[in-house]
Amino acid sequence: MILKCIIVDDELMARKSLQRLCEQHESLALVAVCEQADEALRVLTEQEIDLIWLDVEMPGLSGFDLLERLPTTPLVVLTTTKTEYAFDAFQYQVADYLKKPIALPRFNLAVEKVLDLSDRRKPVQPPINPRREIYVKTDGRYIRIPYETISYIENMGDYVKIITNTQAVVVYTTMKSLEEKLGREFLRVHRSYIVHLDKIVDIEENNLVIANKVIPISRANKAELMNRLNVL
Repeated sequence: MILKCIIVDDELMARKSLQRLCEQHESLALVAVCEQADEALRVLTEQEIDLIWLDVEMPGLSGFDLLERLPTTPLVVLTTTKTEYAFDAFQYQVADYLKKPIALPRFNLAVEKVLDLSDRRKPVQPPINPRREIYVKTDGRYIRIPYETISYIENMGDYVKIITNTQAVVVYTTMKSLEEKLGREFLRVHRSYIVHLDKIVDIEENNLVIANKVIPISRANKAELMNRLNVL
């Protein structure tokens, strides 16, 4: 697997050092080296990038400002001279956090982690169900639910709630089990929600709307959501 990556850092020596490390690694294809976040924003808008090596403190837009402005977020490795941003890094779900200067063994470890995360991001193709329906057990009987009637599914601990055009059905099962049974028109957009892609009314920042329900989109799932939709 080859990951297309960019470097975003306002420090010349830091950029050059990281550039050498990237160019020597067989799993990385360095697309751009940016001195400022707004320059990186243009690159990220125009090209599909898998990984950002991102400094935090920069003139103008900070690294976190850049992440806030991206419609979808690639994998991110923060590179900084300070450790005080570790909590923020966790909030943005970055893949790794490297303290400058970056040693080769630590860099290689970060790449291994990113490759593993990238591989896990690949969507799992659910088995084809030619009948386009599921039967769920509730109140001692099995109810037939056609796929096209399902709007979304909500996690309720040991149960899930299936919202259809006409009813809400509570079923004793797991989200993972349902993911494996449903067709490709469904996508888990948050740990608590699976949605029918055809039922989405609109998307704004980190939320989507189905009927009158506002459903959150996690950062980890937003890239796959945008890839699955016909976005202009």
